[in-house]
Amino acid sequence: MSQYLRSLKEVRQFDNLEFLAKQVVEGFMVGLHKSPFHGYSVEFAEHRLYNPGESIKHLDWKVFARTDRMYVKRYEEETNLRCQLVLDVSNSMFFPKGEHRTNKMHFSAVSAAALMEMMQKQRDAVGLTLLADNIEEWIPATSNRANIARIYHNLEQLIQGESEYGGTKLSSNLHVLAEQLPNRSLIVLLTDGLAEENSEELIEALRHLTFKKHEVILYHIMDSEYEMNFKFPNRPLRMIDMETGQMVKVQPHAIKEEYQKMMETKFKALDLACRKLKIDRVEADIRREFGQILFPYLKKRSKK
Repeated sequence: MSQYLRSLKEVRQFDNLEFLAKQVVEGFMVGLHKSPFHGYSVEFAEHRLYNPGESIKHLDWKVFARTDRMYVKRYEEETNLRCQLVLDVSNSMFFPKGEHRTNKMHFSAVSAAALMEMMQKQRDAVGLTLLADNIEEWIPATSNRANIARIYHNLEQLIQGESEYGGTKLSSNLHVLAEQLPNRSLIVLLTDGLAEENSEELIEALRHLTFKKHEVILYHIMDSEYEMNFKFPNRPLRMIDMETGQMVKVQPHAIKEEYQKMMETKFKALDLACRKLKIDRVEADIRREFGQILFPYLKKRSKK
């Protein structure tokens, strides 16, 4: 990890938080997170009837003495989290350009670096996927130092604006990802949601992820000043689609109301779908410090 990222104080404030998955997850090692697999080494889970012929090592003799029936103790393992950070790296994520401040891509990459720092403290396995027209980068969840270094290298390139990939085929790539990832992973998706497809296609892709028993957190990255409040100068402007290059001439005040209604409808539909799918959707405004959004939310999760 470069000195550039290490110098960000906001990244370090996540060091002592425990990122507890709400859902049952599979993993590699004994750690902090619940596993669907049962063993005999840790916390008691339940009793089950003894099956003739199996070992009597884990019989509950106290229950047998009281009931004259044979029950086996089952225990619930604790396991580390398998997390896949999924970043939308389409050209719209590099908005706004030409300003002396962060853009959506910078915000997303630094946020992902903060999660990486915290999860490594917990020995969680972390991977990275970059999505644009295609799956541009795929690093499976791992604790291997070489792969972790690859992840940081990719994030650094994005922060420095050295990589741009083109348009967005977010939903189709998420469908592919749903099939590729091991079941019961945690998927942290950072995107502006401004894909070429309509909201229903994105919602269907999120539904596919939850069907595969993944827990999904959607960080909805946006620039509130321009993308929500439409605070453009009140004069004729040429607006260029960052992904297609298409240009239109507009008078901002003439279309502002209609634009805001359209965006509100789009985001309300997405929010409702996320609630139904039990997906945490976090509105992440780049006009705020990323720690002001990530830190309170992760602190809330750590107490669940």
